[in-house]
Amino acid sequence: MSVIHITKENFNEAIKEGTIVLDFWANWCGPCRMLSPVLEQLAEQENLVVGKINVDEEEELSAQFQISSIPALYLIKDGKVVNKTVGYQSLEALKDFVK
Repeated sequence: MSVIHITKENFNEAIKEGTIVLDFWANWCGPCRMLSPVLEQLAEQENLVVGKINVDEEEELSAQFQISSIPALYLIKDGKVVNKTVGYQSLEALKDFVK
């Protein structure tokens, strides 16, 4: 489906309905850069929205989710966290993660 940039301003609207994968990442994070194209494939193949949250720019959201390691992925359905994982994941592992 699509990859969107999430900020504290659009966060509540982005997660309130449907399914979204939140990706907590940073420019300096190697595994985050490796994961980005995999998440784009996931969004396209699974018809999902992936919300990218830069931990350096969105400290409030990072604190809210108690992010201590990145990349951190949270699966949100209708505003509720239903799954989470940390670290690089293959496309197949991510497909299992969202099921």
